[in-house]
Amino acid sequence: MTRRSHLRIGRAVVAGICLLSFTLPCPVRADEGMWLLNQPPTTALKERYGFEPSAQWLEHVQKSCVRIGASGSFVSADGLVMTNHHVGYRAVEKLSTAERNLLETGFYAARHEDELKCPDSDVEVLWTIEDVTARIEAAAKPGMPPAGALAARKAAMTAVEQEAEEKTKLHCEMVTLYQGARYHLYSYKRYTDVRLVFAPEEKIAFFGGDIDNFEYPRFNLDCCFFRVYENEKPLRPEHYLKWSSGGAAEGDLTFIAGHPARTRRLLTVDHLKFLRDVELPSILNRYWRRESQLQSFAGRDAEHARIASGEIRGIANSRKAFTGTLAGLMDPAVMQAKIDAEKKLRAAVDANPEYKAKWADAWDNIAKAEQAYRGYYLRHSSLEGRRSVLQSSLLGFARHIVRIAEEKPKPNEQRLREYTDAGLKTLEPDLYTEAPIYDVLEENKLASGLSFFVETFGGDDPLCVAALDGKSPIARARELVSGTKLKDVAVRKQLVAGGQEAVSKCDDPMIRFAASIDKEARALRKRHEDEVESVEKANYAKIAAAQFATLGDAIAPDATFTLRLSFGQVTGYGEGDRKIAPFTDFAGLYERFKERKGAAPFDLPERWLNPERSVKLDTPFNFVCTADIIGGNSGSPVFNKAGEVIGLVFDGNIHGLVWDVAFTQVQGRAVAVDSRAIIEALRSVYNAEGLVRELTGEAGGHATR
Repeated sequence: MTRRSHLRIGRAVVAGICLLSFTLPCPVRADEGMWLLNQPPTTALKERYGFEPSAQWLEHVQKSCVRIGASGSFVSADGLVMTNHHVGYRAVEKLSTAERNLLETGFYAARHEDELKCPDSDVEVLWTIEDVTARIEAAAKPGMPPAGALAARKAAMTAVEQEAEEKTKLHCEMVTLYQGARYHLYSYKRYTDVRLVFAPEEKIAFFGGDIDNFEYPRFNLDCCFFRVYENEKPLRPEHYLKWSSGGAAEGDLTFIAGHPARTRRLLTVDHLKFLRDVELPSILNRYWRRESQLQSFAGRDAEHARIASGEIRGIANSRKAFTGTLAGLMDPAVMQAKIDAEKKLRAAVDANPEYKAKWADAWDNIAKAEQAYRGYYLRHSSLEGRRSVLQSSLLGFARHIVRIAEEKPKPNEQRLREYTDAGLKTLEPDLYTEAPIYDVLEENKLASGLSFFVETFGGDDPLCVAALDGKSPIARARELVSGTKLKDVAVRKQLVAGGQEAVSKCDDPMIRFAASIDKEARALRKRHEDEVESVEKANYAKIAAAQFATLGDAIAPDATFTLRLSFGQVTGYGEGDRKIAPFTDFAGLYERFKERKGAAPFDLPERWLNPERSVKLDTPFNFVCTADIIGGNSGSPVFNKAGEVIGLVFDGNIHGLVWDVAFTQVQGRAVAVDSRAIIEALRSVYNAEGLVRELTGEAGGHATR
């Protein structure tokens, strides 16, 4: 990102600050809220829009939506799933080769037999939700220290999952809400036979590239269609969303149902300061570093560019999103509003002797935990967790194999959560993937991580000395990648099946490397769980109880990558003296193409270069609405009161980047592909008439055959 674009994000956050909505101490305002399907915003919808969703409507929405890496939905009676191209990107990438690059050419299967099976892909449908808070809380006995209480709750969560899976044969997950105040059991139907039906070219799906990412107006056909199979036949889902014939108009009420990954609007001021001062700057420094390295790697030749493209896009997207969040937290007005809100809630607690005795210490306890974490955050996050700098696929396999060997002999409820019986079912598709692994990229990733450790902690650090084994980061990475046999799925399966004995005797260099760093990684994880996570869970539960007691429970919990419902209106916004209309159209796409002289990333696929012979130029292309979204909502359907698809969420605008920590709809917007654009492109550009008929329910579509 250039310095200019960094400042652009900062200005965008400031622009709407006077009307920010802060969830923590006050009732919800505007259209804020990523609502639980079993706790819908019925009152707000009825009062503001005169619409009251029925239980049947909510069930239909719930069982029509899917989790597919991010969000998606069933859109036909033949198991057709709609999501974004960028959500399906990895699947399309795995199906591509140097000779057949589907990201460049696009793909359409006119017949079921031409659909391409996607390796290690799955689709999950949320089937039931059960509130099990009482059982989980009962596991933490009075007087237990926070670390003991956390361990007891985790053991109870594992037991609940295991019992539910044995009883229902569904995939069951415990979901922690309000940072630990409530616990729900989510049970999913899971389908593992997923096949690609349609993907446009990357150039039109991501027109404008990183320059236009999080911007508006936009001109992206960011859609992708898959089909779910069961027993070698297209699935006949009980619920799916029908297609709207008319689309949306300005002012219309819209709904979005999807799987927002995470928000942090309910955090305390001291916790937000930790994000501002420690976590986000550290993450962004790593992203800037890694993005630069990958750009150099991709610049070597076309094949290097192809195999690195997905990682570059992912890092660039995250870097831009976190920059926006940090810009919000660096703004004094945002933090002052958070401070004022927290003071108000704490004053309400202090004014009631009963509340004060139970909850008044919660904020200070969290502050102490976050202060302590500052001392070892960098080392912990570098070595353990999803943002570890050691992100090699091969090393990831090795670390899982080493930990499975140690965890599996333990009683289920005593294992690390990702290695419980339920967790292993989720992990296995990734562990046993047959997706291609590129040695040259693996070496680059490992060398980057090893170099980071030396640069950050020093060449004499004991872990660095052991990890490098007397070699440079590049030489050590090459040695590990060239010497490992973990590229072979059969070898991975044999090691897992062989357990502790097989792993302890294994001389594979990647296994031995993973084992050498595991002791410290586990110790850091345990320290964080005991000193920070346990304190957060116990004390955020107190804060949530204080909220419920003083404000009621009409407050949506922070996002947890589980199904949520949000709502809002189709409406534009202003930027200074400029009015941004809610809709773009295909004519605007070609204007933008000409304005940028067709230079990448504003170039178009060959089949899009003659608009007069392709699309109707006045067809609405993209639009914005005020519904509340965040990362993870990509692929969510936008639908009307009748449950008809009117669009497909693929982004938020730059003013919505602060939504991670604070909501504003003055300028913040969700960005979607218009349903009419999808139909027009499928019909006029891709000659995908069978798919059009399936979506619209016309005779002759896939669903009628």
